[in-house]
Amino acid sequence: MSTPVLATKLFPPAKRPEVVARARLADRLDSTLRPGHRLTLVSAPPGFGKTTLLSEWARTQERVGWLSLDEGDNAPARFMAHLSAALSRIGLDLDPDALNTASPQAALIAIVNELTQRPDHALLVLDDYHVIEAPEVHEAMTFLLDHAPDHLHLLVATRTDPPFPLPRLRSRGQLTEVRAADLRFATAEAQTFLNDAMGLQLGDDDVQALDERTEGWIAGLQLAALSLRGTADRADVAEFIAAFTGSNRFVIDYLVDEVLTRQGADVRAFLLRTAVLDRLTGPLCDALTGRTDGVQALEDLDRGNVFLVPLDAERSWYRYHHLFRDVLRARLRAEAPDEVPTLHRAASAWYAAHDLVADAVRHALAAGDDDRAAYLIEEALPQVRRARQDSLLLEWIRSLPEPVVRRSPVLSILSGWSQMLAGDLDGMEHRLDDVEAALAAGAHDKALAATWADTEDLRTAPATLWVYRAALAQARGDVPATVRHARHALELAGAEDHFVRGASAGFLGLAAWAAGDVPEALATFSEAVRSLHAAGNLVDELDSTVVLGDMWISAGRPHRARRLYQKALATATGSGPPYPRATADLHVGLAELDRELNDLAGAEQHLETARVLGERGSITENRHRWYVAMAQVHTAMGEHASAKHLLDQAADLYRPGSYPDLRPIAAMRARISVAEGDLDAAAEWAGDLRAADELSYLHEYEHLTVVRLLLARGSTGALDDALALLQRLHTDAKPTRAGSLLEIGMLQALTQHARGERPEALAELNRALTTAPEPDAYVRLFLDEGASMLALLDDAGSSEYDVLRRHARRLLDKVDDRAPSESAPASAAVELPTALSERELDVLRLLASELTGPEIARHLFVSLNTLRTHTKRIFTKLDVNTRSAAVRRGRELGLL
Repeated sequence: MSTPVLATKLFPPAKRPEVVARARLADRLDSTLRPGHRLTLVSAPPGFGKTTLLSEWARTQERVGWLSLDEGDNAPARFMAHLSAALSRIGLDLDPDALNTASPQAALIAIVNELTQRPDHALLVLDDYHVIEAPEVHEAMTFLLDHAPDHLHLLVATRTDPPFPLPRLRSRGQLTEVRAADLRFATAEAQTFLNDAMGLQLGDDDVQALDERTEGWIAGLQLAALSLRGTADRADVAEFIAAFTGSNRFVIDYLVDEVLTRQGADVRAFLLRTAVLDRLTGPLCDALTGRTDGVQALEDLDRGNVFLVPLDAERSWYRYHHLFRDVLRARLRAEAPDEVPTLHRAASAWYAAHDLVADAVRHALAAGDDDRAAYLIEEALPQVRRARQDSLLLEWIRSLPEPVVRRSPVLSILSGWSQMLAGDLDGMEHRLDDVEAALAAGAHDKALAATWADTEDLRTAPATLWVYRAALAQARGDVPATVRHARHALELAGAEDHFVRGASAGFLGLAAWAAGDVPEALATFSEAVRSLHAAGNLVDELDSTVVLGDMWISAGRPHRARRLYQKALATATGSGPPYPRATADLHVGLAELDRELNDLAGAEQHLETARVLGERGSITENRHRWYVAMAQVHTAMGEHASAKHLLDQAADLYRPGSYPDLRPIAAMRARISVAEGDLDAAAEWAGDLRAADELSYLHEYEHLTVVRLLLARGSTGALDDALALLQRLHTDAKPTRAGSLLEIGMLQALTQHARGERPEALAELNRALTTAPEPDAYVRLFLDEGASMLALLDDAGSSEYDVLRRHARRLLDKVDDRAPSESAPASAAVELPTALSERELDVLRLLASELTGPEIARHLFVSLNTLRTHTKRIFTKLDVNTRSAAVRRGRELGLL
């Protein structure tokens, strides 16, 4: 669904005759127009003239994009739609439909790329940023600050400082701050405003006194001026100014009361009835007032300077000054509390009739009409879900009372989905029980069923319920229940119910995978992917391709998985940005394959690309995988502490639900403990897990971790237990689970070698390698076992087996970080075959910093491709293949 763009949000307020020229602040803003300056932050309490300052200055500039924000922009899709529309007004060639279907981060990449192609300086003004609370929007703006080209200047007006990296920008000289102290009217400015703009005739002493009373607060001066209009008596003026004191709230209440009492009854009623609106236009106001003069009433208020802010040049849309609006609302609640819900209902109906669903839902909720809000959400749900506006869906479902949700099968399914995302499986089960109960109640209670929106989601709810029950069983590791529920969903689904049929087949494939039946898993899950493709659901197809690649790895075919990832990535990126969700996940999958080949530089490059795409480029269930893959890279480098920290972050993000947990993070952490010799920590993890436990593919990774712990202990009893467990695991692993058989065979050989059984060890390792479908796809599987594996490979290099000798030489050639001789002094000078150039030394120094690749390229004023060329030459000269290894080597050589 294309997100509607409200055009009035894209215009600065219309120029007003009473505006005071502020040359000193305009000069300050002019000074920010230099390459590399990132952000101008205009931050002050309400009523200090932030919007007026920026709008007047923006009129003197070229290529300005303006966006007035409201609470609805906390929905990432809505925010991105309005942001791209604002930028389109300065000449960016953006495809709104394509951006609408992309994640915020992917959309921003498209925006940054388009900006880069247009070298002229451009300004983007975000007004009222304080209404933004959504972390996703803050993260999107931080991304824009980090990656936008130097000729884009961002100006933000806000009441509170946003969670941007302000200290970093400040330290780099990339931030200009305009605060309340800067915005306050000086006495001369106050005199111009009060006497010239507002038409008063105050003496110098009165102006100075009023300016001091208000401390230069512009809104206070304006309120005072409105109250003083028509007061000619000098004594009355002096008395008013003398009484102008106290807390802001009481002063505002007094002054607005004075303003309101001077309005006619019709105008006062109009102000109060329309106060519930964030934006006003004539027809909308008519819907709330029951009158037909909304357009004329707004024009009269605008001419009368009664705190009405035009939002477009045509003056068809307005908003009240925020302070004035707040006071009007307080007055309305005090004088006519019973009218407030009625007014919100009228606003909701008007917005719904004009297809502005988010506003319609918001006003229905504000009216306390939860049933109406629920109906609107049910109607909008199919389109909103297809557009992947997950944040909006979560916001809606959290805003509804529980009883309202439980009465609706569609909303109960939505709530169950939200519980699964939160990791609350028990809560998810309760919601699914509510679905069943609601469907049963609706079958007998026609009046209840009539309250539900007649949508596709309602029609398929009985089958969809069992899809989510399959997801719940999957999350709990209950394979039989997963199969049972998925098959029942298929029985209930119609021939054209692509989502239900594809999801059901997918869960059947996942259940087969969890049970260790890899061929069945591949066949069934491939059919699910084809079903998604036939339905035209590209995002879910890409999501599922990530899982299908994992299944091919289980089958011992990493090369097949790589071809699958690469083909899917070509599909995802073939049309250029914005890229669909799961693009980042495909890069993470390729990083894991590169890491296995010991191509750590390639792995880091894929992970950096995934990081730039951001978490919104990844499906929720896969967000933890980036940290797991990076932890594996760090482990390969011997950086165990950082690897553990990354796994801790992965654990925080992991959510059970959609996929079998075949590589538990806790077991990965235990393997690192074994590698660094902390056997007590590994044993504490193992707990009651014993070699004699019942085996299953779901727990195979854990049992193979126990084997590594027993090998590290090295006692005769421990080695006997390890070999016995490996023999049981080998029997349990089906012949088609080739990935498992290779790892088990490798560990059997390692155990036999540790027992002094050299011929048996070499024969077992030879058998494991000759029966593996793609043995050349594995490197780190062997090298991660450390010195004991190197000793076995050294023996294998002179064995009688041709295949084993070839693989032993291949693997030993991959060992490039041998420990330095203890006798060699740490500071011994080492000459490079080819010295680094001055430019390469500059790059190396920046590689040692926390800057990302794109940031380094911008710092050096070179393209990313040029930076990669420099980096490749540095790696070649230093004989390393990763950034961190280059930094270590540089320090060893005294280059850093």
